[in-house]
Amino acid sequence: MSKASEVLYASQPTISLQIKILEEALEVKLFERCGPRLKLTTEGEILYDLVSPLVQGIDGIKKNFNAHHGNLSSGELTIAAEESIILSTLQKPIQKFVKRYPGIRLSLANIPGREGRDLVLSDEADLAVGSILNVPDNLQYDPFVSYPSVLIVPKDHPLTKLSKITLADIGDYGMIHPPIQFNSWRIVKMVFALNGASYKVALEAGGWEVVKKYVSLGMGVSIVSEVCISEADRETLAVVNLGEYFPARKYGVITKAVGSPSAPAQKFIEILSNEYSNNHKLGKIRTISLEDPSAYRSKSPYFSDQFQASSP
Repeated sequence: MSKASEVLYASQPTISLQIKILEEALEVKLFERCGPRLKLTTEGEILYDLVSPLVQGIDGIKKNFNAHHGNLSSGELTIAAEESIILSTLQKPIQKFVKRYPGIRLSLANIPGREGRDLVLSDEADLAVGSILNVPDNLQYDPFVSYPSVLIVPKDHPLTKLSKITLADIGDYGMIHPPIQFNSWRIVKMVFALNGASYKVALEAGGWEVVKKYVSLGMGVSIVSEVCISEADRETLAVVNLGEYFPARKYGVITKAVGSPSAPAQKFIEILSNEYSNNHKLGKIRTISLEDPSAYRSKSPYFSDQFQASSP
């Protein structure tokens, strides 16, 4: 109650009176007291979910009005994405946006995909850019570009001597991969299982830059999305396309399913769409699901129907 009083510049008795009037009008109890704290009742939570989008829409009226008139002289835009996406996929669109709208303060949240989605849902980020395997009902996901999965090894690694590399060959060497909460970990695990191959983990490392560094040191091999690979990486690492086994990873814009993105976010999405519309044709989008193992089956002789996708 004291925090609400500070935010609304109103006394606590005034706020209590307004709550009482609202409860009487709706004929329900919205709050219950738990010791010194107030807690929403079930009816209070329902009302909160209903009015939150309306309040957010009212707060954004001025920004959206200015956007329709092309007036983005001030404002903020927060984009959440992994480091590799920020440094490669978003680089040119960000440069164009900053040049076109210098009055908008741009913030880039360099965090893993799941954390980026949480920021969007909590309204701490206007949008996120990443890859989603299973799209939840409260998010909108619009893919705009895809990248193949690749194997990375040191240039003098024994695998580079093979004319054809199979998953069984890769499994003979220690794998360096990100923590379990990353989509990449789940995809690699499932593709190996579906193709009757196995692998051992040499090292678990958070962040693709860390993974690439330890691969270059000869401590293991890794399977990553090509979006992580820079020209500098190709000077120290051998990069092998694994398109025979892995479907291309799609990356897209992630926003809340309810309501409209902020005016700056809409303008950035337009720039992003124009940047990639002519370069990367995705055709009809089909979200890759862990419950659809057929998407990961290859023509490899190692595949057998007895192998089923494991739960995430």
